[in-house]
Amino acid sequence: MTTLRDLSQQFSATGRIEAIILRPSRREPALSVGEAIAEPGRGLLGDHRATRRQASKRELTLFQAEHLPLIANWCGLATLNPIRLRRNLLVSGVNLIGMRSLFPGVWLEWAIGEEVRMQVTGPCDPCSKIAAELGMGSYNALRGHGGVTARILTGGKIRVGDSVNLIEVRTESANQ
Repeated sequence: MTTLRDLSQQFSATGRIEAIILRPSRREPALSVGEAIAEPGRGLLGDHRATRRQASKRELTLFQAEHLPLIANWCGLATLNPIRLRRNLLVSGVNLIGMRSLFPGVWLEWAIGEEVRMQVTGPCDPCSKIAAELGMGSYNALRGHGGVTARILTGGKIRVGDSVNLIEVRTESANQ
C-alpha cells in the first residue's frame, strides 16, 4: 500500500533554473545574472544576505516561474519581471511547496545542477518591500505564492538552465 509519506517523496518532473537574481544591497535594484556561486552558511555570493556569515534557513529564496502570470494578473499588471520579486532563483517544472517534507525528521535533499545541494526550509512570505514595488493589493496576491526559502547543504556554481532534482530522502537520525 502506498502511504502519504511515499507519495510526498515522488515527483513526476525535473525542475529548471529560469533566472538567478542577486540583490547587491537592501535598497539597490536587483540584478539578473547567468550564474552565481552558492556558499553554505552565506547564500549566493554577490547577494547582500551573503555578507552575513551565519547559517540560516533563508540562505536562498526561490519563486515558482509558473506563478508569474497569476501574480501579474492579481496585481493588475500585464506582465511581471521576476527581478521585481527579489527572490534568488526562479524555478519552473516542479512544485516548490512540494519540495519541503511534510514529516518532521525527514529531509528532502535537492540538487541544482551538478554541484549545489539544498533543503527547502519553509515559505517565503511577501513583505512590505514587495508590496510597495508591486502596488496596492499585491501583498494579498502573493500570500501563499511568495515562494520558499532554502538552506545550502553543498555549495558550488548555479547556472540558468540547471536542473533541479530530488536526490535523497534522509531521516533526522541519519543527519546526526
